[in-house]
Amino acid sequence: MLMPIFRSRPQAQLLTQLLLHPDKEFTLTELARQIDVPLPTLQREAARLVEAGLISDRRQGRNRLISANPDHPGTAPLTQLVTLFFGPQAVISEEFALPNADRVVIFGSWAARSAGQPGPPPNDIDVLVIGTASRYDVYAAADRAQRRLGQPVNPVLCTPDRWEHPGDDMLVNGIHRAPFITAYRAEGHAA
Repeated sequence: MLMPIFRSRPQAQLLTQLLLHPDKEFTLTELARQIDVPLPTLQREAARLVEAGLISDRRQGRNRLISANPDHPGTAPLTQLVTLFFGPQAVISEEFALPNADRVVIFGSWAARSAGQPGPPPNDIDVLVIGTASRYDVYAAADRAQRRLGQPVNPVLCTPDRWEHPGDDMLVNGIHRAPFITAYRAEGHAA
């Protein structure tokens, strides 16, 4: 669902890529391919955002590089908005709503940063799928999410019993002890 404060989906997608990757510069061609928006549309949206000061641009040879402008007073609140509505939690929730996926949690560095733990921006997104979803469906969902987010998405499968009773499973015990975010829960599943 597109938030009404954004003038268009391409604008929201562009801001999401730039604000969620604040340490990266992108060419317009690279971004157009990544977010699947026609290059002329993206050029117009980028020009509007540069004019408003929300993003920065510079030339490197024939390439125009754009990036988030960390000095703009709107950057922090906009980053919170795009993270909430277009960021990893929203994308993982949409893409991993799979048959036989009871619950999907995001763990690791992305969940830790979301919980306020200091550290560098996450390089990837770790996802635990609890249920009996097919491995094929889970990896297809990870590929779709990775394309949308521009970051690797690393899925792990876990049975509901293993989630509830991890025993000596180091990964599941570690997830239970650290911050994690429930991105998706199937109706009727309280686990």
